[in-house]
Amino acid sequence: MIVHRICKATYAGEIFSGNGGLTAGGRWHSKGRRVVYTAQTLSLAAFELFVHLGRHDMKIELVCARADIPDSVAIETVERNRLPSNWNELPPNPATAAIGDRWLADSGVAVLKVPAAVIPDEYNYLLNPEHRQFTTISFAKPQRFTLDPRLWN
Repeated sequence: MIVHRICKATYAGEIFSGNGGLTAGGRWHSKGRRVVYTAQTLSLAAFELFVHLGRHDMKIELVCARADIPDSVAIETVERNRLPSNWNELPPNPATAAIGDRWLADSGVAVLKVPAAVIPDEYNYLLNPEHRQFTTISFAKPQRFTLDPRLWN
């Protein structure tokens, strides 16, 4: 399975390190935990990034990269119907971070499939860089990525 990630070019060298999770929490984890957020499509990855940007970010240089998760890597799925009704609100519901934190602490599975708040019928895939199977995932070299300037209107 191929998944995608976009980040600021400044962080291209560590795009799949999970280090961003150490300094900031997210919908599916608490601050202080290494985790890599990826998306099932490049367009979903773009939407996931874009919702966190403002007009002042229009000139930021971005990169994208894909990861190839082998079929031998198990994936745990968070079913949308088992989430609280407000799972996708802002700020994120602490219950979703607790789900991701439990998954990271358990380390039974290297990948967690979660519904995307931006497009709920699509999925994001969280990667656990601490899991032994993380090393079996192939990571492509980051490439320059641009957003169409019309998105900023």
